[in-house]
Amino acid sequence: MMPTDVSASNHRSVRVTAVFVFLALLVLASALAVPFANAQSVVATVTVPSGSSPQNVAYDSGKGEVFVANLIPTVQVISDSSNNILATVHLPAGSEPFGITYDSGKGELFVVDSGNADVSVISDSSNKIVTTVDVGGTPEGAAYDSAKGEVFVANSLDDTVSVISDSNNTVVATVNLPTGTGPYGVAYDPGKGEIFVTGSDSDNVSVISDGNNAVVANVAVGGTPEGAAYDSGKGEVFVTNSGDDTVSVISDSSNTVVATVAVGGFPYGAAYDSGKGEVFVSNYDSGNVGVITDSNNKVVENVTVGTQPIGLTYDSAKGEVFVADSGSDAVSVITDAASSSTTTTATTSSLATTITSSSTTLATSPSTTSLGPSTTSTTSSYSTSGGVPEFPGQLAVVAAFVVLLAASYLLVRRRSRWENRTTGLHMFGSAEVVLLYRTWKGGWP
Repeated sequence: MMPTDVSASNHRSVRVTAVFVFLALLVLASALAVPFANAQSVVATVTVPSGSSPQNVAYDSGKGEVFVANLIPTVQVISDSSNNILATVHLPAGSEPFGITYDSGKGELFVVDSGNADVSVISDSSNKIVTTVDVGGTPEGAAYDSAKGEVFVANSLDDTVSVISDSNNTVVATVNLPTGTGPYGVAYDPGKGEIFVTGSDSDNVSVISDGNNAVVANVAVGGTPEGAAYDSGKGEVFVTNSGDDTVSVISDSSNTVVATVAVGGFPYGAAYDSGKGEVFVSNYDSGNVGVITDSNNKVVENVTVGTQPIGLTYDSAKGEVFVADSGSDAVSVITDAASSSTTTTATTSSLATTITSSSTTLATSPSTTSLGPSTTSTTSSYSTSGGVPEFPGQLAVVAAFVVLLAASYLLVRRRSRWENRTTGLHMFGSAEVVLLYRTWKGGWP
């Protein structure tokens, strides 16, 4: 009878240990699944001609294309279905394009030219420049106001914002900002009918009403604010502060900073992903893109891209973010989909057309075919170090898993030794135990 009891006890020990091990495996699996569920990755890299130094990008929802403003100076047109370059638009001599925005009402791209203090307007149907508009000194950023059919351009040299009507491509208003503002980035808030303009020299953000083109508020943010992006899901504006490596989150209901997020080195551009409720921030010095969830204003991912990323834009049709890598003459394409391993095969693209800056002449240049940019596929990258993605508490979870396994093993060993030591006593029946007890108390009765 007793050996059977010992065997049953051993079986119970095995079952307890199995439960412990199973629970430990569940903990480890769930912990490691967290970063993969949130992971974004680079699925393609579109190379542009050497020395192009891409500065900014804009998504054309009407054509499913991305327009890239390069310093050389050109604007490249990328198809988001193939990630191939379809055309190159040559800008006037002396141009230094930086900001670019898409006008969905007219199907036009407005390219801010800091060198010539004007804005080139490109038709997306012909990929030709249809006109240029003179604005203020050293224009940098721009944003399209869909409610008014206007484009707001930040002029950093003379502390003004030029308002261009897209119906006649003329400046219809000039908004004067305080001296020393240094306006740079621009974001349109359709929920409030306001324009948010970052002041890189004054460390604040000017809020302009599009109803009367007047400044209605000034919001103090971090050091040297550059880019801005409007979050339609939360009614907030995310501002990159390159001077202190943070992002300020402004509520448009109160025009106050409600959160400050620490990000990578020298954050520059920002883009809102409406499909995921996330904000993508290009970190110029870090060579990556930080992903902030707007649910708790935390960085959930850092995606390695090319060197010196600046501008970026969200492609709502594809669920992708296009990043201008100014230092590596490329555009990185990031998918916002959760995936543990994603590789996109991109075919080599020849330059389909070369377009002159004339608004009336479209010329195809065979000689540029050999110089045509190509797209190269890349495997997924989840962290700056590669491999298994890092996340807060990962090492603690793994350590706890190891300790739990070790404890389970020691528990079984200890129980096994105890049972072995007491086996002799268990082999006796109840009568034998009574006799032993009486003998110990004073001999036989």
